[in-house]
Amino acid sequence: MGDITNRKDIELMVDTFYSAVQKDDVIGPIFNGVIKDNWSKHLETMYNFWQTVLFHEFAYKGSPFSPHRQLPIKEHHFERWLFHFNSSIDKNFTGKIAEEAKWRASKMAQMFMHKLNNNSY
Repeated sequence: MGDITNRKDIELMVDTFYSAVQKDDVIGPIFNGVIKDNWSKHLETMYNFWQTVLFHEFAYKGSPFSPHRQLPIKEHHFERWLFHFNSSIDKNFTGKIAEEAKWRASKMAQMFMHKLNNNSY
């Protein structure tokens, strides 16, 4: 097991994560209900997002918070999201960038919850 070093690694990370999310009893219905049959488009967006975040290669354009602002999500949803995210990393990777991905996901969840709780969007 090595670190996240390229686009293929990001794809494995994202695919592993969303495979678990789709099956989750808590957050799966929310994701599946919104994304419906557009998983390939969503996954491509997520590949681009994490490529931008982790490698500073500007593949993603947009605002990551905007699509989430109207979702019926609370703190326990973010806890499940982080559980699956961290598990997908730990299952496939180890290293500095893998740890950075987990840290960034945690910070993103905190920021999203803050915005949702304070209607600051």
